[in-house]
Amino acid sequence: MMSTPLQPPPILLVEDNPMDLDLTLRAFSRKRLTNHVQIARDGEEALAYMGRWAAGEPLPAVILLDINLPKVSGLEVLRQLKESEQFRRIPVVILTSSREDRDLAQAYDLGVNSYIEKPVNFNKFMEVAEQIELYWCVLNERPSRF
Repeated sequence: MMSTPLQPPPILLVEDNPMDLDLTLRAFSRKRLTNHVQIARDGEEALAYMGRWAAGEPLPAVILLDINLPKVSGLEVLRQLKESEQFRRIPVVILTSSREDRDLAQAYDLGVNSYIEKPVNFNKFMEVAEQIELYWCVLNERPSRF
């Protein structure tokens, strides 16, 4: 099932921290994001979406992925997505508080499309949300079939 012009593709937000989850959702809401935001609260829930997509649910426009997740790490989620013939073209943006050089390097080695450090200031976070929406949901060209 593909999204239609009336129904833009969803965004998958993978975040376990309730405060960061709330901050992200509030920022998207204030920017009047038209894409539905799906939520996975750990790496296991994120990986479960692969089965849902294979069964016909619309693929997301972008996956916003935290690194430090319970059950399965964000980097392992990224690895499995990018190793999948079916889903490797889905853009993945790491949105994390990690400033570790090794996390950044490993994320790019695994095929991440972008790596953004979470801003702590709400106004800065609003700017990040606006840029994510503008670039990944409006400007970015996607293949007709992932």
